[in-house]
Amino acid sequence: MTPRGNVLYLTVDQWRGDCLSAAGHPLVRTPTLDALAGRGVRFAHHWANTAPCGPSRTTLHTGMYAQNHRSVLNGTPLDSRFTNVARLARDAGYGPTLFGYTDTSADPRGLAPDDPRLFTYEGVLPGFDVAFNDPAEVTGPLEWGRWLAGRGVDVPADPSDLYRPDLTFPGAAAHSDWWAPGHIGPDDTETAFLVDTLVDWFRRRDDADPWFVHASFIRPHPPYRNPVGYHDLYAADDVPDFRGRADRAEAAALHPLAAAVMGIPGVGSPVDDRDRRQLRATYYGMMAEVDAQLGRLLGWLGDEGLLDDTLVVLTSDHGDQMGDHWLIEKLGWWDESYHVPLIICDPRPEADDRRGAVVTAPTEHVDVLPTLCEWMGVEVPLQCDGRALQPFLHDEVGAAGPEGWRTEVHWEWDFRNPWLHLAEDLFGIPMEQCSLNVVRGPRWKHVHFATDPSILPPLLFDLDADPDGTVDLAADPAHAGDLAAATGVLLRWRMRHDERTLTGHMITPEGLVVRRDPHR
Repeated sequence: MTPRGNVLYLTVDQWRGDCLSAAGHPLVRTPTLDALAGRGVRFAHHWANTAPCGPSRTTLHTGMYAQNHRSVLNGTPLDSRFTNVARLARDAGYGPTLFGYTDTSADPRGLAPDDPRLFTYEGVLPGFDVAFNDPAEVTGPLEWGRWLAGRGVDVPADPSDLYRPDLTFPGAAAHSDWWAPGHIGPDDTETAFLVDTLVDWFRRRDDADPWFVHASFIRPHPPYRNPVGYHDLYAADDVPDFRGRADRAEAAALHPLAAAVMGIPGVGSPVDDRDRRQLRATYYGMMAEVDAQLGRLLGWLGDEGLLDDTLVVLTSDHGDQMGDHWLIEKLGWWDESYHVPLIICDPRPEADDRRGAVVTAPTEHVDVLPTLCEWMGVEVPLQCDGRALQPFLHDEVGAAGPEGWRTEVHWEWDFRNPWLHLAEDLFGIPMEQCSLNVVRGPRWKHVHFATDPSILPPLLFDLDADPDGTVDLAADPAHAGDLAAATGVLLRWRMRHDERTLTGHMITPEGLVVRRDPHR
């Protein structure tokens, strides 16, 4: 099959959906992403369906909810029977090329016990040609280190040590430790390295066929540290106030899981207000560095005419609590971990009338793969739980979206650990009960746990009265009907997206009948 046009599939890591100046953020400035949104469509109500990195990227790459792909942790193998974005791109005639990482854990069946793929969750999604992959879990990002050494930088054995704070930097003593820069300049970052690698690849490419590039940027994922020049871009005193209860003990008292995760080092946010605010300011600086490097990449591609027939998709695997609800990282039921950017720029003339549009209908990560399939001209796999977003890119479909579009968003979070047994030991529950589901509608947000409600009770939030989700109404008799209705919505969502490989098939006297619903 001859592919239709180019694909530039960009992911940034741990980028919150509210952190775009185009979205009205009071402090963060993102001129590159704003300009991309101006040339395309910004999906303002877009949500990841799970966290952390590996599970969420699996959803992006397979179009499946975690309840179906079951790669629920960093390190949970992805069943090899599922197709994915790279295999589908190959079916469409592309040579899909990866720059960065997919955090795909290999299916162990058929692999020898000493196979290197069984010792890291930072594997590569099957089907990709790898132009650049720099797993950092065991050795640190060595490819980045070699690039830095070639630029004359004194690189430690583990290049990640360059993110250690330079506490001797002028002014560091007057600020929180999060303020201090690392030991690299703005042109030496992992983001700059990836952009340079991409540009070099395009310069050397002599193939006239359309290309499919997936560029996966690690920042603003931790370590929370900036290069010189971005470390003081935003002042701690200027960051917006935090969402959630002002009192940490009250936030912990909301639910046993909240109390548990707030006590985990590196997950509970700094308690000191100066540190908490500086951490957020540092995170914003990390975003600015990525935005600037993306501007360099997109500017070069545009100057070379390489965006003229290219679908550009930009999103993030998940968000970051960044101090809200006294947490950092990505987890649980909190909005900040799952609300992420999605910007799609379709170069075709039929998208011209929609340039600069903002979609407020709820969209999810499961919709990204069907959208790419539509562009590539391949059938959306039956395994996909989402729908293509082209109606929003080409048509005036109204605020609610096309016929049958969802009215809620959904996500799942699994907190088992087959290796360390942390959650099982903490709550005294079996591994298979260490999960939660969330349904978030226009008014009601409901969180349901797999274990007995006497251990981890359900939650219900009235988003009209309590948009930050600080008052749980699930145990209030006055809202028993609202809880039952929200539970029903969640149950119907799960039932409608049960595994369905053969359920639309029927063997009849006339032979095999195959039927697909137009939407679910």
